[in-house]
Parts: sequence; structure tokens; C-alpha cells
Amino acid sequence: MKSIDSSGIPFRNYQPGVGPYGEPQVLRKIVDYLRQTYPSLYDGTKTKRMPDVLIPNKWALEFKIVRPYGDNGKEAEQRSQNLTHPYEGNVSSIGDAIKLHKSDLKERKGIIVISYEHNPSKIKVEVLVECFEYIARNIVDIPLGERYISQIKNLIHPIHQQCTVYGWEII
Repeated sequence: MKSIDSSGIPFRNYQPGVGPYGEPQVLRKIVDYLRQTYPSLYDGTKTKRMPDVLIPNKWALEFKIVRPYGDNGKEAEQRSQNLTHPYEGNVSSIGDAIKLHKSDLKERKGIIVISYEHNPSKIKVEVLVECFEYIARNIVDIPLGERYISQIKNLIHPIHQQCTVYGWEII
């Protein structure tokens, strides 16, 4: 994420930085980076419709992006739908977790959420993450493993100043 951000290449007509990139575009950049930087580990890695990213014989990954604020600095009121909409067949992280859990993919399965926030946060994504975990585990019975977190600060975008990546294995 830091490499994509530091390139300074804007997505479409948005301000420079990784924060405004759409999910398919940022995933393509991530996969390209991994394949170029670590070719022996990620040579066959590709983006797909399901899963979003496939690392053959290793991981089947679904991704979601959450931004409490848009590129223009206005609050994104629909942000929770990407994580917590609890119905099979939809495009939320819950829907993706259900799809992965029911799939016959032989790879390990994981859900990754990429969030962009101010630094310090004005609206904490952590609350949505906890809601996602609760719904996944207690309402739709998805066996989520422990939560892993990685944070990247000092991004170049004036609104999306830090990136937090959350990940869970579906066990």
C-alpha cells in the first residue's frame, strides 16, 4: 500500500494517493507489486471475480475497502454496508465470507478489509470491524480466526492519511 501511495499517481480525477483507488484497481496494483517484487512466491497470483485474489495452492482472498470520508472530505454515510450487510449473495464482507466458507476452494480462505482514515481518526473504523466480527461469528456462523492488523501512516492523501489493513482466516 505504501508503494502504491508513494508513487503519487492519482486514481482518475481524484487527489494523489492510494486512498481513492477503487477495489479492482488497488487489487490489480497490489498483485502487480507482489508479482514483480517477489516473483517466486507470487508468480501465479491473479485477480478474479471469486475470490478477489487467488494465490494458487496458498490463499483465496476477498477484499473490501472502507472509507469514512470521501476524497472531497465529506462523510461517506453508506460506509458500513461494505462490511456488515448480513445477507448471502450480497457484496459485503459478510456476503464474501459466506461465499468463501461455502466454496470448495482448496486454498486457505481469508477476508481482508482495507480502511482509510484521517490521522488521528475522526470516525473510527474499528467499530465497524467489531460489528463485522460479531455478525460473522454470532449471526451467520462464519468461523473467523483471530484478527490481524497492519497500519500504514503518513500517506500522501489529505483525507486518507492512514491505511489500516485487517485480516481474518476463515477456519
